[in-house]
This record gives sequence, C-alpha cells and structure tokens, in this order.
Amino acid sequence: MTEESPNRALEEVAYCEALLAKGGLTVTTETLRDQQGLTMWTHYPEGEVFDPESGGQWFYHCHEDSSQKGEHGHFHCFVRPDGRDGPVHHLIAIGVDAHGRLVRLFTVNQWVVGDTWLAAEPTIALLERFNIEMPRPSYLVNRWLTAVVRANEMEIAGLIRERDAALAAYVPNDDMPVHEDRSLEVTSELKF
Repeated sequence: MTEESPNRALEEVAYCEALLAKGGLTVTTETLRDQQGLTMWTHYPEGEVFDPESGGQWFYHCHEDSSQKGEHGHFHCFVRPDGRDGPVHHLIAIGVDAHGRLVRLFTVNQWVVGDTWLAAEPTIALLERFNIEMPRPSYLVNRWLTAVVRANEMEIAGLIRERDAALAAYVPNDDMPVHEDRSLEVTSELKF
C-alpha cells in the first residue's frame, strides 16, 4: 500500500458520508433502508453482500448490548478467495453508532462468525482483496466499507496480529479449544 492510499481512502470515506448526508441518510440508515424494523442478530441485508470479482463479503447486525458499547451495530467483513462456495475468512468488524459514525474496529474469535480459520499473516494478505463494487444494496455503503478497510489497513493488520497473540495467551475453560471458547469473543479492538 502506498502512502497516498490511506489518504485517498479517507477522502472516499468522507465523500460517501457527505453524499449520504445530502439526502438525510447515513451508512446505517442506508444499510437498513428496505427493512421493516430491526431484529437483533439478524444479518442485513438478507443474503449478505458478496462481490464475485473480489470475493469480498459483508453483513451488518446488532446485539442487545450494542448500545452499551456506544454502537448501533457493526459490519462483519470477510473475503472468500475461492468464490462464493469457497472458505470464508473474517477480516474485521466495523462498529458504527446510530448516526453511521465509525466508533471501533475489532476482531473476534472464530466461534463468533464460524469462518475458516487463518493465522494472522495469511489473513492480513487478504485485506487488499476486500473490495465491494456492487450496486446493491447500496453502492455508497459498499464503497464506504471498502474505503474504511483501506484507510485503516495498517491498524487492521495490527489488530489481526493482536487477535492471534490474545488467542495464544488465552487459557480456555474446561480444556475447550480456544477458538470455540464462548467466554472469549472480542480478541482485539481499536476505539475511535
């Protein structure tokens, strides 16, 4: 990644947010615009978003305790390097508040999303593949997510390495495999 890339990505984040704001919208409202209410844990949009060219994928959801964390919900971002039917690898979760403002980036333990596990360095190598260029459900949300990942690529790489360090240091309950231990959910976090 060149030094210009994060700056260009930050410009794209701001552009997407400004364009949505002109219509009285946010990343959050645009993501949920076709919904008849919000159900906790449900993935939005239905069927998730997948770009067949890049293998990038995302969904949005919220939890009962999201507001306690200062967020409305979060986007889980993945890459499927071998296509829709291939293994899925979680890259990062992007937490936003009710106004669509970025509040945190975080990684999760494997049980949270049920992805195919990759160690830190192979996961980091997939970051550049996350590129959602799809018209639906919202081109601006798709570009915003791509730009957030690009703008924070170094920070995300650090969080992924912290994830692996946290998992290596963690002592699971009851001899349970660490990746399946439900007492360990968030493995690293960066708040904004």
